[in-house]
Amino acid sequence: MLRFLALATAAVAFAPSARTSPRAFRLAAAEAGAAPAAGIQFYEGMFEPDVPDVKITRSRDGDNGVATFDFQAPSFFNCESEADVPQGAAAAPTAGSKRPSDRRDLARRDLVRPLPGAITAMTMMDEEGELSTPNVNARFVDGDPVGLVVRYEMTTPAAFDRFIRFMGRYAEANGLNFNKA
Repeated sequence: MLRFLALATAAVAFAPSARTSPRAFRLAAAEAGAAPAAGIQFYEGMFEPDVPDVKITRSRDGDNGVATFDFQAPSFFNCESEADVPQGAAAAPTAGSKRPSDRRDLARRDLVRPLPGAITAMTMMDEEGELSTPNVNARFVDGDPVGLVVRYEMTTPAAFDRFIRFMGRYAEANGLNFNKA
């Protein structure tokens, strides 16, 4: 970890200035009747209202960089009712739900294969187009999902510049502050 940080000449972060609840975000978006100027999607057509902390590093030579998105409370982890669960996603098991007891139950309930509509990537969208990464990992506490950590790697200076333009639009649309380390 220290070796990576030593190689980075620039480390920056975008952090929410104030958290907006997912319900308030959805209501404001619905009232506006339009998609945000820049947004993030895990499910096609559904912008994620949880605004992540974003840490960006760039190598000394400027050829590559990494952005790490830390989502503390993704909207699909905090569904208040079955109607809030995105179509194609499975609701999280409740405390009273039965867990499969053997391999036959696992096979029968199709828990081995990914669910249709399972999160396979994070897509960042703005007026220039889309950026995407398949590197999406859930964080768990006591077996329950509590957050997502997403890593977006930029392998060229042009890709890094494109990402910074996206982040500028995303920051403006979502009230993020820029802090240079």
